[in-house]
Amino acid sequence: MTRRLLLCLLAGLAPTPAQNAAQDVRPLTILHSNDLHAHLLPNDLDRGGFARLATAVREEKRNCATCLYLNAGDLVQGTPVSTIYHGVPVYQIANLLGFDAATIGNHEFDYGWKRVREFGRIARYPLLSANVADSNGATLTGKSYVIKSVGGIRVAIIGVVLGDLSGTYVTPDKVEPWRVLPVVETVRKYAQELRDRSDLIVVLGHIHDQEEVDAILHQVPEVSVVVVGHNHNGYPEMKNVDGRVAVLAHGYGTELGRLDLKVDMAGKKLQSAEWKRIPIDAKFQAEVKVAHEITGWEAKVSKIVDVPIGESKKRLEGHELQLLLEQALADETKSDLAFVNRGGVRDVIPEGRVLARAVWNIQPFDNMVVIGTFKGSELPPAIREGHTIEPDREYKVATLDFVATNQAAQFKTTGLKFPLNTGILARDMVISWIRKRRLLP
Repeated sequence: MTRRLLLCLLAGLAPTPAQNAAQDVRPLTILHSNDLHAHLLPNDLDRGGFARLATAVREEKRNCATCLYLNAGDLVQGTPVSTIYHGVPVYQIANLLGFDAATIGNHEFDYGWKRVREFGRIARYPLLSANVADSNGATLTGKSYVIKSVGGIRVAIIGVVLGDLSGTYVTPDKVEPWRVLPVVETVRKYAQELRDRSDLIVVLGHIHDQEEVDAILHQVPEVSVVVVGHNHNGYPEMKNVDGRVAVLAHGYGTELGRLDLKVDMAGKKLQSAEWKRIPIDAKFQAEVKVAHEITGWEAKVSKIVDVPIGESKKRLEGHELQLLLEQALADETKSDLAFVNRGGVRDVIPEGRVLARAVWNIQPFDNMVVIGTFKGSELPPAIREGHTIEPDREYKVATLDFVATNQAAQFKTTGLKFPLNTGILARDMVISWIRKRRLLP
C-alpha cells in the first residue's frame, strides 16, 4: 500500500470538524448554597457553620475538573453579628468562602437599599440584581449577569430576586425608588441577549418555586439551569423539565449542593445532570482563617447575647414556637390576642439552657410591637385562628410593625389600624417574658 493511499484512508476515517463539534461534551460542576442567613456558627444540632462550609467547598473543588460556586441570596440577617452590624461582617467573611457569583435576596434589603449597594462594594465576587432597576434601567448592584469561562465553557449567570419583594417581604421604603421587575420577563430578556455569547445559561434566583422557578423551566428554553434560594427546606430531588434543571439546598449553611453536568457545546444544552446535597457537619474541620474571623466578630457580641435567660424542657420550633412568641407578646402587652407571622420565626429554642442569643436568632429583625383594638368581626382569619372569637366583642391585639405595614400580604386585607407603637423591640419583649417565666414551654 502506497504512503499516499494510506494517508487517504486515514483521512477518511478521521472525524470532520462538524463531527468533532457534535461530539464536544464538557463537564461542569456547580456547587451552590442559599439562605445562609449569617449563621456563622454550627447550630444546636451541630450542623452548618461558615468555617466548615468553607472546608467543604475546598474539598469538593479538589474533586471536580471544572467548578463554579454560586450563592442564591439571603447571606445576611439571622444572627446577632448581622443584626448589630447590619450585615457588613457577614459579607466580609463570605469573601473567604470562594463564591464565583451571588444574587441578592429579600433580606439583603432589611437594612435598606443603600446597604445593598455597600454589600456589592464589599463583595469580591459579582453580586447580581437583574430585576431591581431604576427608571433608566440601571440595576441596583450594577450587575445583571456575569459570564464565567470555565473549562472552555462560557457560563452566563443571571441574578434575580422575588418579583413581589416590595410590600410583601420588605416594606416599600427599603426598596424605593428602585423598581422590582417581573422575574420571568427579566430572565427571558437577558437569556435571549446572552444566547449567542454563552454556551450555557444559568439563572441564580432568590425566587418562588412554582410562580417563578417552574415558569422559567417551562417558558424560557434558553435557560438550562436554575440555582434557587428562598425556601429553606431544599428540594427533595432535582427538578427536571425537558432536560433543564433546578436545584435548591437546605438553608442556614447546613447543606452544600453539588450539581454535576455534562454540557453539549454544539447544542448549548445539558446532555446529563446529577445532583446531591452534602450535609455540613463535624466531618468537615473548620477552615482556620474563616474560623478566626468568626471568632473575632462573635467576641464583639457575646457579652450582649450569651446571657442565660431561662430553661426549656424540650426543643421548640415551627408552629409551637410561633404560638409561644404570640403568648409572650400578649402577656407582656396585656393584650387579648397577638400575631407573629410565620416568617418572623427564624430559628429554634434548644432544649436545656436558653441564652438570649436564641431569641436574637429567632427574631433578628428590629421589629417593634404595635397594638390595635378591633371588634371580633373585623379580625382576619390569621389572627382568629385557634381562638373562639365573639363578633361584637372588642379585642386588644399586639403584632409586629412589619406585619401591620405589610398587612395586605400577611392578613389578605387592609385598613386595620395599630395606632399604639410600644417602642419596644419584639425580641426584647420575648426575652423579658422568658426571664419572668424561667421554664419553657
